[in-house]
Amino acid sequence: MSVVPQAVPTTKRTGRTKFSLKNILLLITVALVVLFSLAPALWQLLTSFKVNEDIAAVPTVYFPTRFTFNHYIELFTRRPFWRYIFNSALVSIISTAVSLAIGAPAAYALARLRPWGGQVILAAVLIVTLFPGILLFLGLLEIIQALRLGNNYLALIIPYTAINLPLTILVLRSFFQQLPKDLEDSARVDGYNTFQLLWQIVLPMTLPALVTTGILTFIFAWNEFIFALTFMTREELKTIPVAAAQLGGASVYEIPYGPIAAATVVGTVPLVLLVLFFQRRIVQGLTAGAVKG
Repeated sequence: MSVVPQAVPTTKRTGRTKFSLKNILLLITVALVVLFSLAPALWQLLTSFKVNEDIAAVPTVYFPTRFTFNHYIELFTRRPFWRYIFNSALVSIISTAVSLAIGAPAAYALARLRPWGGQVILAAVLIVTLFPGILLFLGLLEIIQALRLGNNYLALIIPYTAINLPLTILVLRSFFQQLPKDLEDSARVDGYNTFQLLWQIVLPMTLPALVTTGILTFIFAWNEFIFALTFMTREELKTIPVAAAQLGGASVYEIPYGPIAAATVVGTVPLVLLVLFFQRRIVQGLTAGAVKG
């Protein structure tokens, strides 16, 4: 008995071709978006290693063939750039730590303890979060002058903490609300008070959220320019954004593109390393609570 061969359906093969084409288009789109986003950073990085002739060349030299480290050497020899890095790090770390130290208990109180007038407090925090920080500039300037905090690290630490605190409270409150209450009830049965419950149980469970929120506040404090420019006028107290913006050339008419690009790279590298180091925690913090199982 002969067996009649059946035609092989082509639907699966066609489907695979379409699916592969979608993957290719998606990959190309992602690559173009990444290239578009990283192009300014790549341009600054290449400019920081170009010789002056290539920087001023016409037509523009996009990918140099001659590299130099003179811009970085000039950056640290002509200006106390290590001091600027220290100032930025000190102000950013302290303001971030204070924001988390105050914001975590406040967020837990709004999420679990439900104080009297909690909804009003939450609405006020939300309004302050939406309020542009630059509009607080004149009021902060008057306060800084009245308290004689000019050219003092507190002149930056206090405003940065106040601006970042509402965002810290809102983000951490949402994470605290997602924690199971049964665990907290069991801890209270075991004799834990509110502070012990927060410090020993709740905060370790929300470590990714703390890291994510802390990095957001740190980046804001590190990159802030207006307050640092106004409240810090002494050379040894300037931060990296202010110092990079005030770099001068050998004459009034010269713009030192090379040292400015080098200063931009030096100011960006710590943030990149910070994000890469805490990358896993950041992803956990951003995706926590997205899927309930």
